[in-house]
Amino acid sequence: MESIENVIMRGLLFNDDYASKVYPYLKDEYFDGTIKTLFNSYAYLFDKYNKKPTMEALLLYLQKLPLNEDVFKDSVGVLEEIYKNRKEVVDFDWLVDETEEYCSDKATYNAVYDSIQILEGNDKKRDKHFIPELLSDAISIGFDQALGSDYFEDAESRYAYYTNPESKLALPLEALQILTNGGLPPKTLNVFLAGVNIGKSSLMCFLAGELVKQGKNVLYVSAEMSEEALYERIDANLLDVTTDQLKNPELDKEWFLGSLKKLKQRGAGRYFAKEYPTSSAHAGHIKQLLKELKQKKKFKPDIIFLDYINIFTSSRYKTLNGVNSYSYIKAISEEMRGLAVEECVPIVSATQLNRDGMSSLQPDMTNTSESMGLPASCDFMAAIVTNENLMELNQQLIIQLKTRYGAKTSQSKSQLVGIDFSKMRYTDINSMGGSEAESKPMQDAKKTKAKFEKSKTEDWVME
Repeated sequence: MESIENVIMRGLLFNDDYASKVYPYLKDEYFDGTIKTLFNSYAYLFDKYNKKPTMEALLLYLQKLPLNEDVFKDSVGVLEEIYKNRKEVVDFDWLVDETEEYCSDKATYNAVYDSIQILEGNDKKRDKHFIPELLSDAISIGFDQALGSDYFEDAESRYAYYTNPESKLALPLEALQILTNGGLPPKTLNVFLAGVNIGKSSLMCFLAGELVKQGKNVLYVSAEMSEEALYERIDANLLDVTTDQLKNPELDKEWFLGSLKKLKQRGAGRYFAKEYPTSSAHAGHIKQLLKELKQKKKFKPDIIFLDYINIFTSSRYKTLNGVNSYSYIKAISEEMRGLAVEECVPIVSATQLNRDGMSSLQPDMTNTSESMGLPASCDFMAAIVTNENLMELNQQLIIQLKTRYGAKTSQSKSQLVGIDFSKMRYTDINSMGGSEAESKPMQDAKKTKAKFEKSKTEDWVME
């Protein structure tokens, strides 16, 4: 009886539809011995000439390989057997299904073997944290049936996407709605850029809490703050109390739990916070976390916050030896954006301004600390800026630096917001038109914004 490996090779050589469907998913690690030699030869010729190799081409290529006589004879013998059975009809759908199952079984076997090698210390490049990812990837092996979208045939679905407000995640600040041209689309990476102690985490915690209040499910992953600190900021905003009041030993338990119960009854979404040690978690860990949350808690987020992206790690590099900061941060940002695409959610994170940017009136993307690879990879980037005048008014400017969402006109590039750090709450400042009824603080804010938009030379205090 012909083995499944031989049938797969026969399909690759003599069935164009089968070859085009399954070849992109095949790996040499799924095969052993002679079939592995034949598959590698097939893959080399196919990739080089962008077409299926003939039997003659394979035989000539095998003669050039540094194979010992026994391996060469076995390879030629198997190839001749495959050629002899070339006219034997095999059900196409059955063969595709059998090939998919074969690849899944081989991938699982390899993952288990690799996991044992890691546990026994024989793998010097990977540690035990890679084992869940190895097993998860093996189990999820499958032949993607989607072929992309047809421009004309899928026009109706695009129309629905363009005209449906729910195709974007609306943000709870009008200022950010303007800067993002109506909210955050799924499959995107969005980054806030600011100096030290300006409020990057505060803004993300505010957005997370308000979205929960609106019924959205939120996952907040931090490599900096503890889960308790994250919940403290969320509670202060949603319960309308200061962080000092929350930490008061005399805080009323009945009021606290009752207030949260009322929020839940009003249709609040779900919120999960996960803390990782700094520089210990990468996109693979978060992907595994998402799978476990879905399986164990029936939880799927509408948005993910990462606090903050530079202090996560890359699955491509186990150590930083020989890796420059540009490549490392770029790898992290690409992997996190890939996670956003896989999970079909927007991801929001933050990064630091470099030293020049901290003293600049108008920071730009070149003021991103460590790596320009981050702004190159993200879909939206905005800087959070303040100065002494604005700090006295508890106000900040949010400046659009990059967007793939449209809204690139000068009128929409900077928005003034108010902030109450005691309650971790941001507010819109809408009255920027100059009415006579404006308060003195509002007039000062207008002057500060106008000064910001015109001046290119003054230094601003960032801390």
